[in-house]
Amino acid sequence: MPELRAQALACTRCEHLVASRQQVVFGVGNEAADILFVGEAPGADEDAQGEPFVGAAGGLLTKMLKAMGLAREEVYITNILKCRPDTPNQRTGNRAPTADEMATCSDWLHRQIDFIQPKVIVALGKVATGGLLEMEDAPITKMRGTWHTYRGIPLMPTFHPAYLLHKETMQNKRAVWEDLLAVMEKTGLPISDKQRGFFLKH
Repeated sequence: MPELRAQALACTRCEHLVASRQQVVFGVGNEAADILFVGEAPGADEDAQGEPFVGAAGGLLTKMLKAMGLAREEVYITNILKCRPDTPNQRTGNRAPTADEMATCSDWLHRQIDFIQPKVIVALGKVATGGLLEMEDAPITKMRGTWHTYRGIPLMPTFHPAYLLHKETMQNKRAVWEDLLAVMEKTGLPISDKQRGFFLKH
């Protein structure tokens, strides 16, 4: 994996992204993890720090993992696109990666998957789900909670943590939690009655 990381950090396949990025954001976590979380692309915070999911959405992902009984160090976290999408003529904000950008970069993810050999992949959000499953418009509200397969590995699409931050309803929180419970069951993690009851009305 260190050799793969070194190769990825020197990648120059996308000239426009090479010109605008601060650094390649490869991925972090347990290189023998049972669960691999895949987002779409680094944002400004990730580009600055070189680590995926470190902003507000990353903080929520860490809380989600803690609710599962896991630390960030026990799973592996990465994105399909390893460079922040450029935002010409924009002072702030991020943009979603294009299908071509994700296709160009996907070889790095495939090699990560081959090395880690996770039991389950969790696709975080519509763009990541569409990028992995090669669907131009992945209806995440319909696809989440349903098992799919990616490179022979069970894949669970769920809402992106950033979506939860924007639409922080009990219904959305419970929907994501049900997806994570399914992941826990698939990987053999223990589930308490308290965990099963999270975000349910009592």
